[in-house]
Formats: sequence, structure tokens, C-alpha cells
Amino acid sequence: MNRTAAAFDVARFSDWLGQVTGEPAEVTVTPMSGGGSCEMFRVERLGRSWVVRRAPLTAVSDTAHHVVREARVIDALADSAVPVPTILAVCDDPAVLGTPFFVMSYVDGDVVRRNGLPKDLAEQPDSHHAVGEELIDTLVKLHEVDWRSTPLAELSRPEGFLARQVDRWMTQLESYRSRDLDGVDDVAAWLAANQPARGDLTVMHGDYKLDNVLLSRQPPPRVLSVVDFEMTTVGDPLIDLAWALIFWPQEGNLIALAVPGTPNGIAADQCQTPAQLIKRYSAATGRDLSAFDWYQAFSAWKLAIVLEASYAKYRSGESANPNHEVFGFVVDELLSRAKRFAR
Repeated sequence: MNRTAAAFDVARFSDWLGQVTGEPAEVTVTPMSGGGSCEMFRVERLGRSWVVRRAPLTAVSDTAHHVVREARVIDALADSAVPVPTILAVCDDPAVLGTPFFVMSYVDGDVVRRNGLPKDLAEQPDSHHAVGEELIDTLVKLHEVDWRSTPLAELSRPEGFLARQVDRWMTQLESYRSRDLDGVDDVAAWLAANQPARGDLTVMHGDYKLDNVLLSRQPPPRVLSVVDFEMTTVGDPLIDLAWALIFWPQEGNLIALAVPGTPNGIAADQCQTPAQLIKRYSAATGRDLSAFDWYQAFSAWKLAIVLEASYAKYRSGESANPNHEVFGFVVDELLSRAKRFAR
């Protein structure tokens, strides 16, 4: 039995999809890499390519149904200026594939990974300035969406969003804290004491970064689709901006993607500074960024807490994922970054 057949009941899925679309057809299914916490499969059907995004088979009920929520978020953005896949079908019945899943259109793009830009883009250095421009301009489009007229209004708790963040994530950390984390408590105290009086409320991606946008394979770089909407809510847009900058190349950033001077990195003379990207966002939105250091500290601190959960599982033997071993170093780097802004 091959890997696909063992993990994915192709016949049952084909029957289900034929029923919900009214178009019975044979399908071929191939596992895909990526997908973060979910599993991904490419489906060929009736001359078109689709992607199945399925919750892990080991997921508990609440987390399994996050994929159903994610599909609703993507569908809510379908008529906006934000490039997203098209949702074909959603299934919350675990009898079909073991856990809930949804089917979306396949977007033929690529992401910026640890090994840099996609090959064809890397070979056209004069176009690299568009990577940063597209990253920011697409985020601006997301933050312009009128969320009150979409299902996001009922899927989110926007009131008091900022006020509950520090306590929420400290509570989360205490459920798995197992080692000394330099600065995590001091930064938490600083964040609580210096919280901005009021933040704007927009659609907030929640994990917006270079490797969560699909870029065109050919230059000039264009964002073809934003992906991974598991954490999307209505919240403060400046958290998204600060989050994206965590992984942007700058001197001393050891967790950046596509660093100039590395194989397939962004060309040095085409790579904007974080200050330039911030200025581009501010000019497009008119938002006041005078308190932006708070958001930079908060985003790095929060991500450290999120990743520490996986590292704690690795240390305790609950996870054999080799990526989780590296998270210990990443968490330490994130807390160091948070401390630089919490001043």
C-alpha cells in the first residue's frame, strides 16, 4: 500500500466530492509538503488541480475544526482585493477522510523558504525590490477589507483585543513552561505597562510572513495568493506588520529568510530596510506608527511563546519532529529581539 492510499481514502473522497459538486469524476491524489500544522494533498480532477487541506489525524475535536473556520475565512475574502484560493468544498464529517478538511484551488506559485527565493526569481536580482513591495502592499489590501460585512464579524472577538493579549499568552506559556526563558517575564511586564491606548481593528492574518504568501515563479515577483489563515481574526493590524518584519533580512537577524549574500538571497541593493517597509505601509494606510516598538516587542514575544510549546514537547519526548528541536534556538532569538524593542 502506498503512502497516499494509506493516509487518504481516495475512493471515498472521490465519491463525496462527486456528490457535493454534482460532477462525479475520477481523481488522483498526491501528498504535498508544507501546510504547517495541517496536511496537504494535491488533487487532479476533470483537468484541474485542487488542494485538500486536512486537519492532522491526531488532532482533537476543537483543533480539527479549525480547518472549517479557515475555509470560511478564505471564502469571506474571495470578493476582496486580497488574492486567495477559491474554496470548492468543505467537509466537517470525519467519516470521509478521518478529520475535517476543505478543498481549494491550486495556485501555481512558490514561497520564500530557508534556502531563499525560488530559483527563477533568484536569477533576476533586479526584480527583488518587488518582494518587499508586494509583501507590504498585499498586507495593506488585507487590512482594507470591510470585515463587518463578512462572516469574520461572527468568527472574531474584536472588542478588548489588545487588552487581553498579554495575560492570554502568559497563561498559555504556563501550561507548558519547562525551562528558563530569558526576558519572557520582563517583556510581559513591559508590554502590560506600555500597552497602546487604542489600536485599530481590521482583518488580521495572524501569521503574515514571507513564507505564507505564494509568489509568482517568474519575475517580477507578484503575490499570487496569501495562505495559512488558521490564526486569522479581527484584531490590531500593526501586529501583522510587526510579525512580517520578524523574518525580514536585516543585520543581526539570525532567523530571517532570503538574507542577502546567501544562496538565492534577496540582492543587497534591492532589499529594503525594515524602516523602508514600515514607511511604505504607513504611507499607504495613514496609520500612526509612533508606538510601533510595542508591536515589534509583542509580536516577537508572542511567537516565542507559541514556538516554545512545540519545543517543550520535543524536550519531553512527546514530539519527534526534527523542526521542533530547532525551535529552542529560534525562541531564544525571538526573546532577544523582543527585549531590544521593550525599552
